[in-house]
Amino acid sequence: MRRARYKRLCRGLLCLCLAVLCLAADFSPAIAVVTQADIDALKGDAADLKDQRKELEAQLKTLANDKSTAIERKNILDQQIANTSSQISNVEEQIAQYDRLIAQKEGELRQAEAEEAEQYALFCRRVRAMEEQGTISYWSVLFKADSFTDLLSRMDFINEIMEADQRVIDDLKAMQVRIEEARISLEGSRAESEAAKAELVEKKKELDTQRAEANKVIQQIASAESETEATLDEMEAEQEAIQKEIERLNRELQAQLAAQGMSGQSNPGGYIWPVNSRYITSTVGGRASPGGIGSTNHQGTDIGRVGYTSSIYAAKAGTVIVSQRSSSYGEYVVISHGSGNTTLYAHMSSRKVSVGQYVNQGDVIGITGSTGNSTGPHLHFEVVENGRRVNPLSHGADPKMGYLTGYTLSSSA
Repeated sequence: MRRARYKRLCRGLLCLCLAVLCLAADFSPAIAVVTQADIDALKGDAADLKDQRKELEAQLKTLANDKSTAIERKNILDQQIANTSSQISNVEEQIAQYDRLIAQKEGELRQAEAEEAEQYALFCRRVRAMEEQGTISYWSVLFKADSFTDLLSRMDFINEIMEADQRVIDDLKAMQVRIEEARISLEGSRAESEAAKAELVEKKKELDTQRAEANKVIQQIASAESETEATLDEMEAEQEAIQKEIERLNRELQAQLAAQGMSGQSNPGGYIWPVNSRYITSTVGGRASPGGIGSTNHQGTDIGRVGYTSSIYAAKAGTVIVSQRSSSYGEYVVISHGSGNTTLYAHMSSRKVSVGQYVNQGDVIGITGSTGNSTGPHLHFEVVENGRRVNPLSHGADPKMGYLTGYTLSSSA
């Protein structure tokens, strides 16, 4: 009878422990699983970006400070800036992943510590139960045997109890090992996260240096008067070629939409400001060449008082037909809004959309910058309706008011 009671007691305690652990698991909050492999994949991407940077640095060295290659150097510097920006984004994502991984590991550690406490409580209950039954001493149980047969029976009983106790002790030891490993892993992740944060600071310093060098090259171009005119001609020729390609791509898209039974009609107007700033530094039409390198027949609207981190928004819903880099426009995006209707966003520091992507009005499509033929951070914005560029500040249904209103005009515009 005593033997049966002990077995029932042990089984009851173990079942109680398992029930508590199961309940704890059921009510624990769901956390998105992040693994070290996810972070290692990002590190692999970072290594590829560093290799690309080395190639760009080698190209820059071959060009040295020759003024005749200034445009080419500016182009490579823009690529280098884009590369560093990508590295920064990569490290920022690593840090975000580390934050999630650390939170996840902290949760696992808390759960392991709770399980350890429950396992220890189980062990204590086993000892108390044996004390209450007067069987705390295995030897005393054996010595009470009144025959050899009784001794063997008592030994079997003691072995069962000892095995159950040993399992509880072994589980407790294993739990302690698991907790220590979890602590070590957590501290390792924290150390790597701090290293990534330090790397991020250095990358941002490099980016500032590269931008300063790019602006220096622009000034060098402006000072080379004999080369400026040829450079302007080259830039304007490239822009015209780009505009013709935009028209071709837009016609192709509208034909595809028509074949699918979708409307390809233009819907002029309905634009919003593409950036939060409303400070106009240059309008559509004739102007003095900015810095000696800007076009004197400006085809877009320049919006200033932006830095290298301002979001650029789709002025109108449509499909992205161009997302690339050129010498004149730098990093730029073109969106089709219907037959003969497009918007262009140039000199971005980075692009956030790809060709074929549909964007809603107000979606972020890039970040402001000074890539390409630019004398400082700003957004070059172009609107084309019915196949020709229009001035969004003065063109609209109301002849006294354009599509974009409430702006401030720079004295030099």
